[in-house]
Amino acid sequence: MPADLSPGLAGETPARSAERQPRPAAIQQPRASLPSAVEVRRSSRRRRTVSAYREGDRTIVLIPARMSEAEEQRWVGVMLDKLAAQESKRVIGDSELAERAERLSGQYLEGRARPASVRWVTNQNTRWGSCTPAEGSIRLSHRLQGMPEYVVDYVLLHELAHLLVPGHGPRFWRLLEAYSRTERARGYLEGVVAADRLPHLPAAREE
Repeated sequence: MPADLSPGLAGETPARSAERQPRPAAIQQPRASLPSAVEVRRSSRRRRTVSAYREGDRTIVLIPARMSEAEEQRWVGVMLDKLAAQESKRVIGDSELAERAERLSGQYLEGRARPASVRWVTNQNTRWGSCTPAEGSIRLSHRLQGMPEYVVDYVLLHELAHLLVPGHGPRFWRLLEAYSRTERARGYLEGVVAADRLPHLPAAREE
């Protein structure tokens, strides 16, 4: 789902920029100071609005051509935060999960992983996902719901790879090399696990 910031919509504001001569519409290559998975596209037809959407592993940010580089940097950060907030609130159903599995298999596994079923389950509290190759079934823990899409995609791709390679040997991990967010997703999940192990402070008593 794309995120837009434009006047006249609830919770959205126009992008304000210093007066500069408009430049021709062009696709800008990601700058060294931006995350490698972000592509900024400037348009001379876009006057006040900024929008962003996911395209595979990349995030596309659309901005007015006249924006300064400093404003570009600021708005990229704003839109990444907005997309992440949208994704954290969005829960997809089993049918969409199956569609994502098919897309991921085609994009990263040449379509070779073809699960018979993909669904959420509520009885997996010690692992994020599981796969039964003999049945072709994939189950994802409900605890993933509300996490960033790239994390859910990683776990889904991980289980899809198990349809092709049961264990976690070198051949298995080579299947995941094409997914550029593998390490980031693993780090996110490790952070969640570490946070769950922290002692919980008692709630402050009301005076």
